[in-house]
Amino acid sequence: MADKLWTKNVQMTEEIEKFTVGRDREMDLYLAKYDVLGSMAHITMLQSIDLLTADELNILLKELKAIYAQAEKGEFVIEEGVEDVHSQVEMMLTRKLGDVGKKIHSGRSRNDQVLVDLKLFIRDQIKDLAGLVKNLFDELIQKSNEYKDILMPGYTHLQVAMPSSFGLWFGAYAEGLVDDMQYLQAAWKITNRNPLGSAAGYGSSFPLNRQMTTDLLGFDSMDYNVVYAQMGRGKTERNVAFSMASIAGTLAKLAFDACMFNSQNFAFVKLPADCTTGSSIMPHKKNPDVFELTRAKCNKLQSLPVTITMIMNNLPVGYFRDLQIIKEVFLPAFDDLKDCLQMAAYIINKMKVNENILDNPIYDPMFSVEEVNRLAREGMPFRDAYKKVGLDIEAGNFTPDKDIHHTHEGSIGNLCNDRIQALMDEAVAGFKFEKMEKAVAELLK
Repeated sequence: MADKLWTKNVQMTEEIEKFTVGRDREMDLYLAKYDVLGSMAHITMLQSIDLLTADELNILLKELKAIYAQAEKGEFVIEEGVEDVHSQVEMMLTRKLGDVGKKIHSGRSRNDQVLVDLKLFIRDQIKDLAGLVKNLFDELIQKSNEYKDILMPGYTHLQVAMPSSFGLWFGAYAEGLVDDMQYLQAAWKITNRNPLGSAAGYGSSFPLNRQMTTDLLGFDSMDYNVVYAQMGRGKTERNVAFSMASIAGTLAKLAFDACMFNSQNFAFVKLPADCTTGSSIMPHKKNPDVFELTRAKCNKLQSLPVTITMIMNNLPVGYFRDLQIIKEVFLPAFDDLKDCLQMAAYIINKMKVNENILDNPIYDPMFSVEEVNRLAREGMPFRDAYKKVGLDIEAGNFTPDKDIHHTHEGSIGNLCNDRIQALMDEAVAGFKFEKMEKAVAELLK
């Protein structure tokens, strides 16, 4: 059993170590390269306050860049018996450089290390998510414009209700993603603040320059109050999880619609053959498994904020080991959401629309409101028009006029997709990922 960073004279038993470490070694592989980045910024600051010499800084930075490259290639390993990523990085430095490797921990705690690791990790994940949300948005807007004149039934209570269009259907999910992107931007702003230097949650007697590490890592600002920086553990993950759940909610609803509209009873859309699966005994089957799995994964993701809340909800001020468990549900969730976004964009791109749905007379009644409105425009009181059309339908005397004209903003004839596009462009521009990217590139140069 390797010595821990906190080991003194007493060794814990193997059973206790196994229980307390849990899945931390596995989860910390997500954070490896970010732990290295945080250490690079921290030791650069330590040299500026004379806790490291220039020569020590140079050899440490050189070795940390080599470890970063390992992590980038997926070759970083947390060795058996090593507690976490922080211990592994420090051990690698000490093994290679001797006592100078032991100097990197001055002025910080594993508490603020994991805080900054998580924030650096989340920033990259949010950047990936924003790009994938935008890709799906683009596919939906393109389809909305392509099929803007193709009518389809709209439903309430799963009953045929009023005329809708594929332009409206695709465009509705596009605009939904605009709101999700704005929610994601709020999560970004909460995340993009530097906790490094809060140490165990009460600061340090070393004259740390927290603004310097904030600038080196490309954060917008710092979490100023050191106690609050520690209180942010769990809260940050929960807030980010809410933004992920918002995206997942949009995807889950889209997936349900796609499964339903692809079924023979609806036959509104046709999914690409390479995105469906077959049956072991029914040769005709083409199942929408991708969207069914998307629906399930996204419903699971919508529970993530509640799970995180229940883990950290009743903790008082200060650090507690409970927070370690959040990693297990939070870190892998990004991969699930990214996979769902990629799959949805791929299928929407290849989806075909049935342009002749309304040839089926079962959809004729959905034009009843159009007839009521026509009679009202000609002077008949609305309630009288409503009753007349209702009686005509019951008597089998209703003949629909399928040539409809909607002109108001956001309706069948005026989708406002250009304005929805402008809202999305504004949301994307608000992230300003360039500052983060430039700072990290400079640190690794």
